[in-house]
Order: sequence, then C-alpha cells, then structure tokens
Amino acid sequence: MLESSLSWSRKQARPISGLLNGGESFFRDVLTSMETVYLNRNPTAKSILELVHSVDDEQICYDHLAFRTFGVNGFGINSMASFFLDYGYTQREELRFPAKKLKALWFSPPSSSSQDGGSGGNGPLPRVFISELLVDQMSPKTQEIIRKYTEKSGSGNKYAALASALGSLTWEKPLYSEFQQLAGESEYAAWTLVNGYALNHVTISTHRLKSNLRNIKGLNQFIEKNRFKLNSEGGVLKVSPDGLLLQSSTVADSIPFCFSDGVNESFPCSYIEFAERLVLPQYKNLPENEIKECHRRDGFEVGNADKIFESTSKEQLTRRA
Repeated sequence: MLESSLSWSRKQARPISGLLNGGESFFRDVLTSMETVYLNRNPTAKSILELVHSVDDEQICYDHLAFRTFGVNGFGINSMASFFLDYGYTQREELRFPAKKLKALWFSPPSSSSQDGGSGGNGPLPRVFISELLVDQMSPKTQEIIRKYTEKSGSGNKYAALASALGSLTWEKPLYSEFQQLAGESEYAAWTLVNGYALNHVTISTHRLKSNLRNIKGLNQFIEKNRFKLNSEGGVLKVSPDGLLLQSSTVADSIPFCFSDGVNESFPCSYIEFAERLVLPQYKNLPENEIKECHRRDGFEVGNADKIFESTSKEQLTRRA
C-alpha cells in the first residue's frame, strides 16, 4: 500500500512560519485529505507514485497542485485561492489561454517552506495553480447550464477547499445531456461540471528525486516502459522557451459516473504531471549540494500549460499508446 506521498505529511514535517495563527496541522490535514480523494479516484497516479517509490525511496515532493473552476457567480479562482491565501500563500502571475477561454493564477507557498532541498518529511509545500473558465465567453446555452448549477449551489463557493477534501460536488449531479452540451464546446467545462473542485492533478518535482529518475526524460521513458500513456500533445516533453521548465503528464483516468437522469457513463478524472526546473543561468556555477529551489526556474509557462490541459481531452484519452 502507498502511504501518503506528500512532503507536507504532518507526522514529520518541520513547522512552516507564515501559516495563519499557527494552524499548520489543520492546513496539512486538508491537503492530505485532498490527496486521498485524488489517489482513490485515479489508479494511474497511485500506481506511478508506487512505481517511483520502488526506485526512489525518498519521500516524493510535489511541485504544484492544480484546480479547475467556473469563472461565474463567485465560483472562479478566488473561491479556491482564498483557502491558500489564508495560510500564507502569495498570489503570483496570471496566465491567459484565449483559445480555451481560460485564465489562471499561480500561488507560491510561504517563503520559509521553499528553503529546504526537498526530500523526506521536511520538504517544501507545493505551488498552487488555479484556472477558471471565462464563462461569459461561452455560448448562451453553455452559460445557462453552468449558471444553473452554480446558482443552485448557493454558498458552495465558500467551501471549495472542503468540497475538494471530501470529494464532493457543491452542486447537484447534472443531466447527461448537459454534460454533452458542455463537452461539445469546452472539454474543460464538462470536466469541471462533473469533478467540481477535485484536484485536477498533482505534479512530481523530478529534480528533487535522488535516483536517476530525477532527469525528466529518463522518468518519461521509465513510465512508458511500464505501459503508462503520456500526453503527446505537442510532444511528450513540454519545454518552455527559455529551456528551463520541462514538463510532461499522463493521460487522465476515466471513471464511471451516474448522471441525475440515470445515465451511466465514464468521464475523465485526473492525471499526474512531472516537472523538472533547471538551475537559472546566474547560479550555474554553484556546487550541486548548494543548489536550492530558489536557484531554479520558477513560475509557469502558457505554452506548456496549454498542452498539459489536454491530458483530460477525448483525443488523448482515446489515442492508442
């Protein structure tokens, strides 16, 4: 059995200054509950974590967590971000995806949590990446469906983190015909309608591993050799223009779902991502044992993220390995 792989595990974690009113235990418990829901629903992610553990027995650290939201009626980025901001996170850059009608913000963890090299129970808290669908740019019919469910949710947007930790929707289950309407226009919208605030993906920080898997190209080969399918959109390896942020991801698992009209169909759930952040040019002469996360490329890249979003697309799910 895979024990909690997150570096934020309360049992051994070093206290992180900057968390609101010293509530670190509660904060870490919520994150662990989010992860438990994620692993229970996504066998590929669980299997890959076990596979990496079998080679690299250090505790795995996560680069970032990602969530999807509806940008309407208060259910957008801020509904989930408020939880992380309350516990010491800082809002960073905005990213825009015009073709997908999305925007995103990422958030950095309390500064003291990023000073550790990143292994075992003392590893840093992850970054957080939250995106939202720009609902006002969708067709009237799709807007009507999304507004219907978010309005019926009432104050559910105030409990985004709780919904994620419980694995619950804050609105009622939709009709299958409504899911199909959204899927025909925006696969992101359809995913969010049935998954809500669930973790969309977690990301292994490959450069913090201690084995030969710390090189993302080697990790990709290792994963494919073990018969897991990687997202091929734009190539398996997504590389930022500066060449310093390397990312890849699996294709999402599909799980059964019973819609409110009794239709049983499978739908895409979540996936697992991998990120290698290379050392910034100004620090390239530092001895390896002195290199910390602050010496590596930070942030996100629109081109990479745009392709990673495709991990839940029908095209990727139905593609032969």
